[in-house]
Amino acid sequence: MKKFILSALMLVCGIMVASAQAEIKFDKLTNDFGTFSEASPVVSCTFTFTNVGDKPLVINQAVASCGCTVPEYTKDPIQPGEKGSIKVTYNGTGKFPGHFKKSITVRTNGKVEMTRLYIEGTMEEKK
Repeated sequence: MKKFILSALMLVCGIMVASAQAEIKFDKLTNDFGTFSEASPVVSCTFTFTNVGDKPLVINQAVASCGCTVPEYTKDPIQPGEKGSIKVTYNGTGKFPGHFKKSITVRTNGKVEMTRLYIEGTMEEKK
């Protein structure tokens, strides 16, 4: 009987530990820079997120779809309930004017391991 109770208790504890996870929730997934001039081709934005899980959240990787886009993020774990941010800079130097849309793939230790963020805008030819 003691073995049964101990086994059941261990199973319940194991399930509780396995269900505890980090979970990332972004305030927004897309940023529109609108229209900007080729004379000032570098624009930046910040994506803010919250760890809504119950374990520390770690961003393992943030990779842009193009070398013209650079994400910056903290390497430190984000505790449950705390906020973090990813700064994304687009550099249109040497790029053709017009509309663009780029993606940033964010990989975490969270319940959802991959999230895709988007930036877009229109760079006008300098006059």
